[in-house]
Amino acid sequence: MIRSAKRLLVLCLMILGMLGLSSCGSSDIPPNRVFTTDDLEGKVIGVQLGTTGDIYAADLEAGENTTTRVERYNKGADAVSSLKQGKIDCVIIDEQPAKAFVRQNPELRILEEEFTLEEYAAVIAKENTDLLISVNQALDELRKDGTLKKIIDNYIPDEETGEKIPFTYEQKVKTGDKLVMATNAQFPPYEFYEDGNIVGIDVEIGRAIADRVGRVLVIDDIEFDAIISSVSSGKADIGLAGFTVTDERSQQINFSDPYTTSKQVILVRDDEAIKESQSFGTKLYNNFVKEGRWKFLAQGLLNTIIITILAILIGVIMGFLMALVRVAHDKNGNHKILNFFVKVYVTVIRGTPMMIQLLIIYYVIFSSVDVSKLLVAIVAFGLNSSAYLCEVIRSGIMSIDEGQFEAAKSLGLGYQVMMKSIILPQALKNVLPAIGNEFIALLKETSIAGYIGLQDLTRGGDIIRSLTYEPYLPLITVAIVYLVLVLLLTSLVSWMERRLKKNER
Repeated sequence: MIRSAKRLLVLCLMILGMLGLSSCGSSDIPPNRVFTTDDLEGKVIGVQLGTTGDIYAADLEAGENTTTRVERYNKGADAVSSLKQGKIDCVIIDEQPAKAFVRQNPELRILEEEFTLEEYAAVIAKENTDLLISVNQALDELRKDGTLKKIIDNYIPDEETGEKIPFTYEQKVKTGDKLVMATNAQFPPYEFYEDGNIVGIDVEIGRAIADRVGRVLVIDDIEFDAIISSVSSGKADIGLAGFTVTDERSQQINFSDPYTTSKQVILVRDDEAIKESQSFGTKLYNNFVKEGRWKFLAQGLLNTIIITILAILIGVIMGFLMALVRVAHDKNGNHKILNFFVKVYVTVIRGTPMMIQLLIIYYVIFSSVDVSKLLVAIVAFGLNSSAYLCEVIRSGIMSIDEGQFEAAKSLGLGYQVMMKSIILPQALKNVLPAIGNEFIALLKETSIAGYIGLQDLTRGGDIIRSLTYEPYLPLITVAIVYLVLVLLLTSLVSWMERRLKKNER
């Protein structure tokens, strides 16, 4: 099995190399069609879901008789990738992140005409007025002593000289209560990954605020559209992620005093730019070697394996126990009340999406509990798997010929002895392929763990994409790793089937 896995991995790497070489070639990308804001009518506009650009673009899409269409992405880097590939006509995004995208992608440019001006502020839960007052006091102090300007000037170059003024804020409070800051670290220069750490304007402002309120900053990197929910539910104390103050958001959350101003701009393809193609080796280096970016995949893979193994254990144990309840009721009419609750549980779990269950468990059930995200994911996936395994195991037991139940009873065997020695061994052989399929489905479903900010294998690839703006290699690599894991699991199940069938010869 191990030898087969090694051969498979070598084959996958060869395929990756061949596909990578072919991807280095150019493709036909339509020319830019957006030159001013007046040209947005009838175009396909890309935005990051839940951002100010999304709000303004929605107004363009909602007009009568308009053919304008808005494509919403979870990450700004995904919108930029689609723009580069010609899938959309432009991207509406904040100015500083747009400049960062252009520095990494010379084939893009920013229209000189600004889209709109905006102010950034921190978000705090409605009921947490004491923290709001403290944060506003801290921002006022930072503004008066010049720290706020120093932080911003360190990341945003002067418009006249084009130079940055180096400055790093060192957090002074090292122990005590935590100040959990929710952010989305894919929004340079406000928050992004550098050398494996989250840095940026909002991060340093968060540290400075935490010092002035006497707490230790803890950064929670989650999806942008989940930050307000995280703060409102109490999972995070404060949200800092380039939030623009809007009336609609103010109905759900409190805003601090603004700490900087920015503007929305329009990002388009630059038809005049010289497009430099990178070699496959350079792409490999930028995606996996530079700054040790392979570690994002390694840590994500470890979390994925931990979630899968422990969730499988929970699923098997709970599924087995619930299946016994269902079978006892079907055969003898026992456990009527318990059987009712098991049926309701199985119906609810199987009838709702796994992602919704994960979010409910994290933001609702554990809303007021400081619990590890890894533990939340294990519990959520384990509970989901148990419902499916309950029915799989129950169907296996019920598939055993009724005559074997009657024969066991005629021999005077008790129910427990009959199930343990006669029925369950045969049922296990019958349902082992179905159980293996459930294990495989569970492994792949863990890819949604990133919705609660947990770094699984898929999110590791997303972080790399946000740094390199290269969608191909991270996605293909993640897909290959999942494929290898699935085939290893399939081989394990096949080996178990062969072992169980030996006594039939």
